[in-house]
Amino acid sequence: MGEERELSGVDLARVALRAAKEQARQRGEQVREKREARRHGLRSGARADGRDPVPLGAALNRLITERGWEAPAAVAGVMGRWPQIVGPDIAAHCVPEHFDEADAILTVRCDSTAWATQLRLLARQLVARLNHELGHGTVLVIKVLGPATAQRRYGRLRAPGSQGPRDTWG
Repeated sequence: MGEERELSGVDLARVALRAAKEQARQRGEQVREKREARRHGLRSGARADGRDPVPLGAALNRLITERGWEAPAAVAGVMGRWPQIVGPDIAAHCVPEHFDEADAILTVRCDSTAWATQLRLLARQLVARLNHELGHGTVLVIKVLGPATAQRRYGRLRAPGSQGPRDTWG
């Protein structure tokens, strides 16, 4: 039973076929890697590797994807394009201040109570428009804040219980 069997005819052909298939698989893998490297712009000489220079935009996109910053980056882009999304009239009076990613709440501050009320009435359409720009479910609620007020001053000419200009601001 310790005898080695000599390969002949058909067995030699099978061994040769297996070796040829393995070589073809390796060549195909190399070709696929080269094609993928060309597609992603990774080239620096005879062979592509991870140390190759990459365009800045591609490097930033890869970093954003690796870190999971897609939603905050998209929201930041929307905050930069606020006038194009909401229109020049609203953008002149209302400014996005903060986006809470965990609760999907966009906080917007308006320069008057009238514009704050107007924006509260338009909140549904704005949420729909923002979700169209960012992807479904990115912004669920728009929290509208009225104008920021100065610190309350205390003095001898104040009525007790008065909140000053905050009595009428919403």
